[in-house]
Amino acid sequence: MSVSQSGSFGDKVNFIWSVADLLRGDYKQSEYGKVILPLTVIRRLDCVMADTRDAVIARAEALAGKVTDPDQALQVAAGREFYNTSPLTFDKLAADPANVATNLEAYIAGFSPGAQEVIARFRFDDQIRKLEEADLLYQVVGKFAGVDLHPDAVDNTQMGYIYEELIRRFSEQSNETAGEHFTPREVIRLMVDLLFTEDDQALRGDAAVRTLFDPACGTGGMLAVATERLHEMNPRAHLEVFGQELNDESFAMCRSDLMLKGQTSTNVQQGNSFSQDRFTGRRFDYLLANPPFGVEWKKVQEAVKTEAKNLGFGGRFGAGLPRINDGSLLFIQHMISKMKEPSEGGSRLAIVFNGSPLFTGAAGSGESEIRRWIIENDWLEAVVALPDQLFYNTGISTYFWIVSNRKSPERRGRVQLVDARDLFEKMPKSLGDKRKRISEDQIAEIVRLYGDFTEGDRVKIFPNESFGFQRITVERPLLDDDGQTVTDRKGAPKPDSSLRDQENVPLPDGTPDWDEADEGAAKRLADPAHRAVVDAYVEAEIHPWVPDAWVDHTKTKIGYEIPLTRHFYKYVPPRPLEEIDAELKALEAEVQRLLAEVTE
Repeated sequence: MSVSQSGSFGDKVNFIWSVADLLRGDYKQSEYGKVILPLTVIRRLDCVMADTRDAVIARAEALAGKVTDPDQALQVAAGREFYNTSPLTFDKLAADPANVATNLEAYIAGFSPGAQEVIARFRFDDQIRKLEEADLLYQVVGKFAGVDLHPDAVDNTQMGYIYEELIRRFSEQSNETAGEHFTPREVIRLMVDLLFTEDDQALRGDAAVRTLFDPACGTGGMLAVATERLHEMNPRAHLEVFGQELNDESFAMCRSDLMLKGQTSTNVQQGNSFSQDRFTGRRFDYLLANPPFGVEWKKVQEAVKTEAKNLGFGGRFGAGLPRINDGSLLFIQHMISKMKEPSEGGSRLAIVFNGSPLFTGAAGSGESEIRRWIIENDWLEAVVALPDQLFYNTGISTYFWIVSNRKSPERRGRVQLVDARDLFEKMPKSLGDKRKRISEDQIAEIVRLYGDFTEGDRVKIFPNESFGFQRITVERPLLDDDGQTVTDRKGAPKPDSSLRDQENVPLPDGTPDWDEADEGAAKRLADPAHRAVVDAYVEAEIHPWVPDAWVDHTKTKIGYEIPLTRHFYKYVPPRPLEEIDAELKALEAEVQRLLAEVTE
């Protein structure tokens, strides 16, 4: 369910959004969120605190001058992590237009330290002054005083939908790029179900306590849905969620959401996951993320390259670095570094990618080496191809990668590909670029296809080595003007660089496990099994047409790619020529008829 599909949710969103009418002219469209988002959070906090406000104020007065730091005691009085010691409320703010700026600042100053930190991330002080100068502050505060966001009227799940819809609208207004997208709830639900499905029975235990981490958590949608889903599976289970987010406003929204739900909001930290890892050394049972697509990592390249050089596989980026204009594969390395060791129970992760990480990068490139590291360690469990046009701000095709260091026995040494590209239903009304959605029945069908682990029209299963190849360099002799082969001092033919070619040759069956010390696969390429596959390929595919060709084995590299589309390609024969010809003649006759009508 989305906000726009529910009358009560939609009414509240539209009411809050109507503040934009007041801001128009004094604010650009891209700036509306600077006012509406923080006030939505503050108003929600105000409504949630209503039931315990008097008790908190009384407790604060009783402790005044007696306790240096009354924070813990006031949290107890409030029955939650946050509180406000000010006697002011939104109704009182709206009732005193002459002093609304001073009172609003005093009201915000009365919040608990954690809540003040969240509000500070919005930099709302600047907006208070700007609104006051434009004579708009009283009107805007009055608008928010008129919307009821008490939990009795809007529960936490519904509030999450409201946040999501407001952020989507602001994203559209500010013309965000395709990489800055938000994850629809049904996509998160599918992702979480795939993440949990292998552990369904374990999560139903009486004392199931698990941890989950999202290194690009945004406003916390994935954390919220994962928590809701686990509670549906087992009301006695507990999921402790953690996250990190770069954007200040999204971070503030996520933290406030956790505060309102009674969870530990300090489990969410602000900062760049690559250069400011706030969870160094931490390990989690589950990890999931929807990082920005195709976003460059130039701003943090010095920190990333330094870690890769100095720490290697002792850090997060030892396998390789992708090209500077797409940091997607940095995220999956970062997440893998936070998986628990198999001896400690291991971990599972799910991440949303566009198509680029499947195949971008030639053999030996950073991207290919990262794929090689993941697959040869037998961590890649499945790739699920999703329909396009699922996201609000981009219509591109997307894929789930499921990665685990505790594969079930039947999955070991193999990778499952699931084609769910046509499992969708059209939206009654488009939401930005989102024109498709996945229904509950379709979510169940995709999870079933994944869980059954049985080949069919939508499922292919391959051994790990099927995704690897040897990139060989094929040389042909340089000829002189008389057509004779030119040789070097040792009598070996010199290669003609203009005739040089490269071919991809499959890896031999039973490729060895990953060895981080094999220096770019040099040892492996010298293995007789690899040479035998190359020699057989040359004899069968090259020598029948170019007998004098040879392979320069010093230039051979191992590469990995995941050509999912190729594996699900279905040949559709062209229509018979007679049918096409008849159609063209019919169209020609229709054109002649229309022309005749015009000239008569």
